[in-house]
Amino acid sequence: MLTLGIETSCDETSVAVVRDRNEILSNVILSQLIHKKFGGVVPELASREHLKAIIAVYREALQIAAVEPEQIELVAATYGPGLVGALLVGLNFGKGLAFGWNKPFVAVNHLEGHVAANFLSHKDLPEKHLTLIISGGHTSLVLVDGFGKYRVLGQTKDDAVGEAYDKIAKILGLGYPGGAEIDRLSQSGDRRYFRFPRGVMKEESFDFSYSGLKTAVALHIKALPESELDEHRADIAASFQEAAVEVLVNKTVRAVTELGIKSVTLSGGVASNSRLKELMQEKLGALGAKFYFPPPSLCTDNAAMIAAAGFMRFSIDGASPMNINAVPYAKLYNSIC
Repeated sequence: MLTLGIETSCDETSVAVVRDRNEILSNVILSQLIHKKFGGVVPELASREHLKAIIAVYREALQIAAVEPEQIELVAATYGPGLVGALLVGLNFGKGLAFGWNKPFVAVNHLEGHVAANFLSHKDLPEKHLTLIISGGHTSLVLVDGFGKYRVLGQTKDDAVGEAYDKIAKILGLGYPGGAEIDRLSQSGDRRYFRFPRGVMKEESFDFSYSGLKTAVALHIKALPESELDEHRADIAASFQEAAVEVLVNKTVRAVTELGIKSVTLSGGVASNSRLKELMQEKLGALGAKFYFPPPSLCTDNAAMIAAAGFMRFSIDGASPMNINAVPYAKLYNSIC
């Protein structure tokens, strides 16, 4: 089945064509550069940029895939979570295409799209596994009992890890988005320069907290003379990253140990982080657990993962009602948390 996927939940306009759940024919992603000068996403601007770009991105996706509109058999679009104005652009565009083509339409949860990114990337991924969804807006540790069957073990109680990265990058005078910039700068820094607090929450909890770490790093930077900040910018980035990543890895490893899980996946924008993958590989390898993560193009918000998730969701539930609306704070549905 050929599925057209559409993703506009934040600041990437993306359209893809995917055959079944793991053959990508095209995956066009247009990142909005307009937000760089603000150091973060401006919701109203994001919506306008999606409106400007969506038709051109759609046409390019069809051209790269070498398919005609009449060959598309299913249309899938993100309905939430995300920025409501941005979501409405892709959701309504997808519904319009499906209606005009007389094809079934599936509304996809963005978080389930991230889960699908690993099914899309790894044909040998077991249906049952543990996944860590980490991005600018989400930090969740989820037990997957098969696509569409989830148990949320823990999630952020305040800031997501990606939000912390963006905030610290802005304070350090780095570019946006901050995750890639801090990861890059950390390569030349000393991660033992300063031990920032680890937001461990309760010992038995799998929940996350990054507001304390973000505040501690901000106060440390504020107290430094400009010359010392310039000297230790890379060290601060590396020390912050070590604190952020260590919590993610330790909670994942504890879940693997307690639940007897044999396979772990990463998904979301922060899944591209080099130190996270390095430390996760080391710790999980010692436990004999297999470790999977998508390529960078499927870590960022993208329509290929939405198309794959749409295909699998359609196989389970059939088409979505055409009156479905955007839900900016949508949870990972069919969860049993």
